[in-house]
Amino acid sequence: MTRGPIYVPPIDPRSVPAPSKEIYARMGEANIFAMLADFYGELEQSSIRGMFPPDMKRASEKSAAFFVGLLGGPPLYHERYGNPAMRARHMPFAIDPAGRDVWVACFERTLARAVDAYAFPPEHLDGFLAFLRGFSMWMVNSAPPQGK
Repeated sequence: MTRGPIYVPPIDPRSVPAPSKEIYARMGEANIFAMLADFYGELEQSSIRGMFPPDMKRASEKSAAFFVGLLGGPPLYHERYGNPAMRARHMPFAIDPAGRDVWVACFERTLARAVDAYAFPPEHLDGFLAFLRGFSMWMVNSAPPQGK
């Protein structure tokens, strides 16, 4: 697949407030891994499924390792896979705003049951969603269609 020039979104990812580090203390590693497994189940049924590897279980575990560290736990991703370099790792995939919106919607569906299903602290849901919505804009690397 041929793609046009790499699009750089008008966002500074450092301007997006990180989620609370208290989340890990309340959820624990097992709940974060369960939440990401369910999120990847949502992705598996989505229109962006083709951007993910065949082994969605392994992909969810890799992503969960990142989220454990992000949410205040040990740096599992760094220990297992090295520097996340998120934008670089996503560069092989043409991610446009519509694809990013699908990804966010899958996470929102997962988080709709997060308080009961994974012991997600309700007072941190809005901040975590704001982080996901903001930071995921930095993963967009394909220009939106002209006129939109």
